[in-house]
Amino acid sequence: MVRKSIFIIAAAVLALAVGTAVLFAKQSPSGQSNKPAAPAATAKPALTVTTTQPVASDLPIKLVANGNVMAWQEASIGAEASGLRLTDVRVNVGDRVVRGQVLATFAAETIEADVAQAQANVAEAEANAQESAANGDRARRLQPTGAMSAQQINQYLTAELAAKARVQAARATLNAQQLRMKFTRVIAPDSGVISARMATVGAVVGAGAELFRMIRQGRLEWRAEVMSEELGRLPPGTAVTITAANGAKIQGKVRIVAPTIDPQTRAALVYVDLPNQSGATAGMFATGQFELGSSGALTVPQQAVVMRDGFNYVFAINPDHRVAQVKVATGRRVGDRIEIIEGLKAETFLVASGAGFLNDGDLVKDLPQSNAVSK
Repeated sequence: MVRKSIFIIAAAVLALAVGTAVLFAKQSPSGQSNKPAAPAATAKPALTVTTTQPVASDLPIKLVANGNVMAWQEASIGAEASGLRLTDVRVNVGDRVVRGQVLATFAAETIEADVAQAQANVAEAEANAQESAANGDRARRLQPTGAMSAQQINQYLTAELAAKARVQAARATLNAQQLRMKFTRVIAPDSGVISARMATVGAVVGAGAELFRMIRQGRLEWRAEVMSEELGRLPPGTAVTITAANGAKIQGKVRIVAPTIDPQTRAALVYVDLPNQSGATAGMFATGQFELGSSGALTVPQQAVVMRDGFNYVFAINPDHRVAQVKVATGRRVGDRIEIIEGLKAETFLVASGAGFLNDGDLVKDLPQSNAVSK
C-alpha cells in the first residue's frame, strides 16, 4: 500500500515537469514574450526655425566703379616779375581765397626807382615836345611869307613829330614800369583753395616761377574708370553715390564721359561733379554706384542664404517638415534682402533663420516668421 502511494506521487511530479517543459517550448526562440512591440518614439526636430517665402520686389539697378577724387581745375600761380625778393607770403596750403586777394608781395624799392625815372623821362619828353610844337607853329606861320627857307621849315616840323614820338615812348616806358610795380603783388586769379605753396619769404625768383597752386572754386570731381561697354548707360546728369575713404556718402552727378578709351584697359573716365564741402579730398580713392533705374526681382532675407563650398544655398521645407538644400544663384543686395536669380520658385517655403545650422534632410519645427529662433 505504501509502495502504491509512492508511485502515484512520482507520477504526479513527472506530469508536472512535462507540463512545465511544454509551456517553455511555446516561447519564441529569442526568449522574448509574444506580446506586440511598443510603438517607436516620435523623431525629435533638429532645430526650431522661422519660415519665409520669396517676395517680389523692385530693386535699384546700380553700376559700381572705382576712381580717384581730383581737382576740377587746378590753377598755377607764378611770379611775373623777375629778380625780385619775396617779402611777405600771406596764405598757406588749405586756405580759401577769393579772386583779387593778395597772396604774396615782392620788394618794390628797385621798381619804385625805375618808375620815378620813367616819370621824369615823360616830363622831359613833354617839355621838349612843347618847345618843338611852338617851333613848328612858327614855321607854319612864316611859310607863306618866304622869310624862312623850306629846309628850315621841314626841320622844325620834323622835330615836332619826333618830340611827340619821344613823349609816347616815354609814356610807354612809364606804363611798363608801373606794370612791373603791379607785379610786385601776387594776386589770386580766381576764388578757390590753395593746394600747394612753393613761395618762401626771402627767396629771389625769376619770372614764371610757380609760387602757389590752387583748386579753382574749390570744386572737386570723381574720375571713375568704367568699362567701354557700360558707357552708353551713363548719360550726363546720372546720379551717383560715392563712398569716400572715410566712409562718408557723397551724392554727385555725371558731368561728362571722356571721348577716348584707354586701349590697354578698355576703360574710359567718367567725370562726376561733387558738391562743395563734401568732405572729399583731392587724390583720395573712392568707390561709387551709378543709379541706373530699377527692375523687378525675387528676394529673400540674407540670413536665409548659406554659402557652402563656394556656392549659395537655401533650405526649402517639405510637407514632412524635413528640409532640402537647394542651390541658388544670387544677385543684388539691398538692405537685408538678397535677389535670387535662379534655382527657386516664388511659392517655396524656406528656412528664414537658423539655416546655417542645418543639413540636407534635417527635421525641423517651423514657427511663424515673426517668432524668434530657438534651438
